[in-house]
Amino acid sequence: MEPLLKVENLKTTFGSLVAVDDVSFEVRKGETLGLVGESGSGKSVTAFSIIRLVQEPGQVVGGRVWFQGRDLLALPENEMRHVRGAGIGFVFQEPMAALNPVMRVGAHISEALMVHGRATKREARSRAIELLRAVRITNPEQRVDDYPHQLSGGMRQRVMMAIALACKPPLVIADEPTTALDVTVQAQILELLRDMKREFDLSLLLITHDFGVIAETADRVAVMYRGRIVEQATVRDIFRNPQHPYTKGLLASIPGGEPGTRLKGVSFDSPELAAPPQSRSGQAG
Repeated sequence: MEPLLKVENLKTTFGSLVAVDDVSFEVRKGETLGLVGESGSGKSVTAFSIIRLVQEPGQVVGGRVWFQGRDLLALPENEMRHVRGAGIGFVFQEPMAALNPVMRVGAHISEALMVHGRATKREARSRAIELLRAVRITNPEQRVDDYPHQLSGGMRQRVMMAIALACKPPLVIADEPTTALDVTVQAQILELLRDMKREFDLSLLLITHDFGVIAETADRVAVMYRGRIVEQATVRDIFRNPQHPYTKGLLASIPGGEPGTRLKGVSFDSPELAAPPQSRSGQAG
């Protein structure tokens, strides 16, 4: 079966800086692929490259992004606008930056529905309320008229999920969806992502720096370091038998040892980190 999303040799630059370097992976129907790495490794740039929203001076200079049989990098912009939202939903890392502060919550969701012809103006409000209820926002009939600043961080993230799900896309990209949330709210958002994946029959590309999030949510993992995928495998294989030194370093740095035990770090001057990507069972083709 053909993968839902297949990224081949993707390369994105910012002037002379190569932010995404020959990246290849796939997301299969119904699965969650976790793209994991430290801040600055190129994860978010990869996501924005897929949906062609890299900000200048960034530029996708090579590769292909196959989605439902079409190369997204070759589509005219008017067709690409239909893919965003209707084909690929996106949950941004910073809801306050993504949401318009002078638009009510319901208007954000209604706009997504109407732009893609999924509801009339009259229908859009009731559909927005349904979506807010689906992402477990209490009193959605009242909250639909709130502005983003009137909501908590967790509620704003739920609104972002409602917008991403509005047109029932087959794929959702979630970019660090639990960043800046407290531990309890993080757990709620992850549980909601799992439930929404099942309820809406989604495939999910989950971008995170947190292996704890990967362990709870993902089926397979692609580990990213300095713009490259250095290892891909199932979650089970990554945790039981990591192959690349960077993956081993990331796993070793996870808190959880005896109290007072010094955390291990990754030695960034290690020549082993520049080793070519590992070939693993369960790796995307």
